[in-house]
Amino acid sequence: MKKFRNLFFYIFIIGGFTALMYWIVLYGTKLEAGRNIVLPVSNNTQWQEFVLSLLHNLKHPLAILLAQIVTIILVSRLFGWVFKKIGQPTVIGEIIAGIALGPSLMGMYFPEFSAALFPAQSLGNLQFLSQIGLILFMFVIGMELDLKVLRNKAHDALVVSHTSIVIPFALGLGLAYYIYQSFAPPNVQFSSFALFIGIAMSITAFPVLARIVQERGIHKTRLGTIVITCAAADDITAWCLLAAVIAIVKAGTFVSALYIILLAGVYVFIMLKVVRPFLKRVGDLHSSRENLSKSVVAIFFLTLLLSSYASEVIGIHALFGAFMAGVIMPENMKFKNIFIEKVEDVALVLLLPLFFVFTGLRTQIGLLNDPYLWKITALIITVAVVGKFAGSALPAKFVGQSWKDSLMIGALMNTRGLMELVVLNIGYDLGVLTPQVFAMMVIMALVTTFMTGPVLDLINKIFKSKEDAIPKEISSNGKYKILISFGNPERGRSLLRLANSFTKKLNGNAAITALHLSPTNELHSFNLEEYEQESFAPVIDESKHLNQKITTLFKASNDIDEDITEVANKGDYDLLLVGLGQSIYEGSLLGKVLGFTTRIISPDRLINTVTGKEKLFELSPFDERTRVILSNSHVPVGILIDKNFEKTDRVFIPVFHASDVYLIKYAQKLIHNAGSQITIIDAAGEVKNNTEIKEAIRAIEQNAPNHITIASDKTIEKEFLQTQDLMLISFDSWKKLIDSRNVWLNSSPTTLIIKS
Repeated sequence: MKKFRNLFFYIFIIGGFTALMYWIVLYGTKLEAGRNIVLPVSNNTQWQEFVLSLLHNLKHPLAILLAQIVTIILVSRLFGWVFKKIGQPTVIGEIIAGIALGPSLMGMYFPEFSAALFPAQSLGNLQFLSQIGLILFMFVIGMELDLKVLRNKAHDALVVSHTSIVIPFALGLGLAYYIYQSFAPPNVQFSSFALFIGIAMSITAFPVLARIVQERGIHKTRLGTIVITCAAADDITAWCLLAAVIAIVKAGTFVSALYIILLAGVYVFIMLKVVRPFLKRVGDLHSSRENLSKSVVAIFFLTLLLSSYASEVIGIHALFGAFMAGVIMPENMKFKNIFIEKVEDVALVLLLPLFFVFTGLRTQIGLLNDPYLWKITALIITVAVVGKFAGSALPAKFVGQSWKDSLMIGALMNTRGLMELVVLNIGYDLGVLTPQVFAMMVIMALVTTFMTGPVLDLINKIFKSKEDAIPKEISSNGKYKILISFGNPERGRSLLRLANSFTKKLNGNAAITALHLSPTNELHSFNLEEYEQESFAPVIDESKHLNQKITTLFKASNDIDEDITEVANKGDYDLLLVGLGQSIYEGSLLGKVLGFTTRIISPDRLINTVTGKEKLFELSPFDERTRVILSNSHVPVGILIDKNFEKTDRVFIPVFHASDVYLIKYAQKLIHNAGSQITIIDAAGEVKNNTEIKEAIRAIEQNAPNHITIASDKTIEKEFLQTQDLMLISFDSWKKLIDSRNVWLNSSPTTLIIKS
């Protein structure tokens, strides 16, 4: 009755008010009497009017801006993926994506499409949004700087850092003297031109450097500590220098610039001595996600915007203000993590690629149409590399570093990346750099960033480093070695319990390694140790409870799936255990359409489809990460579907194929180490007809009587499933169960799927 009452109410309200609206409109037309209302007259059909309206909407500034953003994000992701695959920072791919969308490639070969997508009048909107992205990015960079490191370990690092600024700065001034007459704008003073060339030679990209250090696993070493500290000190010094250079360029003379620098000093003093203590107090009171209300977030964003506004008005650029606002943020780790999470994704994924493309639209490589210009470009690259590399490596050696570490510091400090582009764009906006010089300097930024990885590899090769990502205790022979890889720390507990069930009584003849990889872009240099401790805390706690010795491996990764399989393959493990993730594409029609579309546009899936490794229309029973691990791993892989897994007292093994014989050795390990009661379900009659399987079972019964039974039931009752702790099943049998949509899967216990 209630159902019909609601239906009648719905019909009455909707129908009644629709009739009322129609009556009002109908009688409202009578009010038009006496008014000179002219209706538009057109000779076009209704379809033609619709098409014209559509074309008009396509040219609307908002539609153009949205089309630009979609194109930029897609192309940036594609180029970033390509460069990630060849072991380069994704920032290089994003910069090249910007150049590809600019006049150097798309504008040259597809001028009409380029003019339609990036009309000249729309570039103002793009620049504005890209500047907002840069302000947020510089805010994050400021927050990522750990001032405690500078205070505690700054002596040697300051020597290296300041020398690595002074030497390339001086060489940059010399370079400016050589190219000033031929390449400087006619109305720009030598001092302004020289100062900008000098500062461009001195920049180090702190965020790119920090990610390279994390990915190579050297952040815990003395080298990693020194180079991060050097880069942090370099960042602060370089931005202060840049602020002074901007002041001098805008003022025209050094004496006039002193007023700007003096005002900037007052601004910095207020930020450090007045604003910072206030923000620290707010941060201490609101350090948890629950306490961080919108009003509190508004205070910090207002600080960012007011700081950027103040520095722009003073004349030292809004980006310096954003950087300064980040530096004075509370040092509370939890607060920093929460706030960076709120800002970083929008800044890095949505807005920052706009800056790369805007830079690419300005970069006219076609202007370098003479061999002499390319010689000057090569000279600029040489001066930049020699100045920064030698300016960092030699002082590092002087303060007591080994030659290997000194050269690695030089190679890392030579990374310029995004920070260089920021400086170049400021110089271009101020009219100090011509389009030709701008293009040359962008190429220099790309080359110096691109060469960092290969140079580090070369240094390691020359000095024959024997260090490996896999500790010596893991690579010992003669042991049964299990690698458990987890993302969620609590998932690590279950995986360790399972691994322990396979090795409990092996004593010193087993080795379990817990591996946790985190995406590079989610880690920050200031909280690496804390993050590592939090990630392994549940696993270490469980290992103590089980009295099971484990080795932990933590690494920042640019490609988690690939790195998991690389560690497993290089370590020659006997078993890799991972948890099953849940696909975001399942559960709805739209999700399945998106999942299929993703398979089409995913470069990895497309390559595998073309090479015949997989089918385009094949539905995988696993999430993308598990699928990649299964595809690339050379060792047996176990996939755990965790349903509150606690123990392995009762385990059943459904056998559907003769090839499932390899599961018997895992049953044997469970019986020997955990005393498990094993039930083999011979639903297809494979055990009865397979001599090899029967012999393996007989051998187990002789060593451990009454621990293994065979059931030939073709149907599995729900009551039986409820008594079991674990289902052990082969990869092929699992696929068969999924394809047949077996109803008892819903009631199955924790499941371990093993692919031999």
